[in-house]
Amino acid sequence: MDLDGVRTFVAVVDGGRFRDAAAVLGVTQQAVSKRVAALEGRLGVRLFARAARGASLTPDGAAFLPYARELLRAETRALDAVRAGRRPLRVDVIGRRLAPAGLLHAFSLAHPEVALDVVTLEDAVPALREGSVDASFRAVPVPLAGLAHVRVHDEPLELVTGPAHPLAAAPEVSPAMLAGHRLWIPGIVPGTEWATYYADLAAAFGLTIVRSGPGAEPLLDTLAHEPALATLVGAGTRLHWPPDLGLRRIPLTAPTPVYPHALLRRRTTPHPDLSVLREWLAGRDRSGGAGETWAPGWA
Repeated sequence: MDLDGVRTFVAVVDGGRFRDAAAVLGVTQQAVSKRVAALEGRLGVRLFARAARGASLTPDGAAFLPYARELLRAETRALDAVRAGRRPLRVDVIGRRLAPAGLLHAFSLAHPEVALDVVTLEDAVPALREGSVDASFRAVPVPLAGLAHVRVHDEPLELVTGPAHPLAAAPEVSPAMLAGHRLWIPGIVPGTEWATYYADLAAAFGLTIVRSGPGAEPLLDTLAHEPALATLVGAGTRLHWPPDLGLRRIPLTAPTPVYPHALLRRRTTPHPDLSVLREWLAGRDRSGGAGETWAPGWA
């Protein structure tokens, strides 16, 4: 349905005359008459009874009026949903159990006035470029055309083992101590930032990283029963397992490998509230108080 015609119909009702509606809409009286006639033709009914003193609603016009007003209200809501500054700040966090989701939760508590829409995307870059999301937390090994990024959070890695793993009783482990142990990190897709990061980590410390295997839940069960297997997770990653699995989360130190989360955004037309998020992130201790750390050179 032509919403210009609906808008014109409501303007005539509110003004009482075609001439008044024309003045409100900034068009000619002839244009008002044509729009109303087209709407009447679309509906197959007469909406107004025209007279020298003005236009009055027909019974069909009176029946149509509340729906016409609702159509215009729906149009306003639809436009507000996609206008930067009127819609929530839309941010991708990759996964709900990962550290960026925790960062956004803390930001929301600090800035309850900022409306947030948190999403999880497999590949946020196209969504950022087309404007369907405003920002994403990603590691950025290489510059991305049209997008800007700033490193905002260094997430320490931790070792997860089963109770029978040779390092399970250690209070902390250095990356050098992991040489010769199999680290199973399923879900690494070649060509992604995850793959680049773990390849650089393996090269830096002589680690053996195996990427094939099941997802996170089968992995935890396998770790509990396989003494020769361990994995790496971010300290901010939320993992849950039954107590009888006996899994261990062990800090990595001397140095602590960190995953360099960056806030990725478009260079143009940023959402007004994005600056609030950026300032909040800049005011935090990026390293979270960690001591000596390691990150890839590109970070």
